[in-house]
Amino acid sequence: MKLFSTIIVSSCLAVQAFGVTPVVSKTKGLSKPGFVTHNKSPLRQKSAADRSPLFRDPLITRGGAIPGLQAYGDALDKNPLTMKALTSLVGWLLGDLLAQIFIAGGPVDYKRLATLSFFGFIYHGPSGHYFYNWLDKQVPGTDAVPVFTKVAIDQLFWCPIFMSVFFTYLGLINGDSLSVIGNKIKNDLFTACQGSWKVWPIVHLINFKFVSNKWRIPYINAVQIAFNMFLSLLGSKKA
Repeated sequence: MKLFSTIIVSSCLAVQAFGVTPVVSKTKGLSKPGFVTHNKSPLRQKSAADRSPLFRDPLITRGGAIPGLQAYGDALDKNPLTMKALTSLVGWLLGDLLAQIFIAGGPVDYKRLATLSFFGFIYHGPSGHYFYNWLDKQVPGTDAVPVFTKVAIDQLFWCPIFMSVFFTYLGLINGDSLSVIGNKIKNDLFTACQGSWKVWPIVHLINFKFVSNKWRIPYINAVQIAFNMFLSLLGSKKA
């Protein structure tokens, strides 16, 4: 009997040393103690995301669901002008490349591709950076009135200026005279603005309502890849 008691006591001390609490069965006779662990499986704990390595810490891996997104966001904070210019370069490159392959049917005109990509880098990204910073300062807020005001300013004033710069840039790159460039703007500016008015008011309602200033150019470029296909075709059309 002493031996049996000694074994029971020793077992209890051993399991306690490993963080396990014995639960003695209430049934009579010899029976094995039921063990209930304090440290349950991490998957069954209420705060498993805080302790299990299988779960990401949202405070550490913010944006980590998309590879490179956090690094890109940090780069936007450190070098916003450069990163927005590079973002627009990629957006315009993809827009024209897709237009040449799937709409024009190829082959790829690499001079035109480089020309439009450079426009995204040298003008679209930087001008968008300064314009939207200015617009957010002049018309702050995300309520209905400031949002609709921003959309109106963007489409009625900024859009014609942007399109005129776009056609002028293409004309200068191609060596066209100022009269040819003027005719191009006269003939195609309203068409370009009409195309913009069919797409961008809705896009910018979302933009000015929900998108922070930091992410405006990336958001616009994500949408503008499709719109750039239209612009690249319109820009390559003879005056």
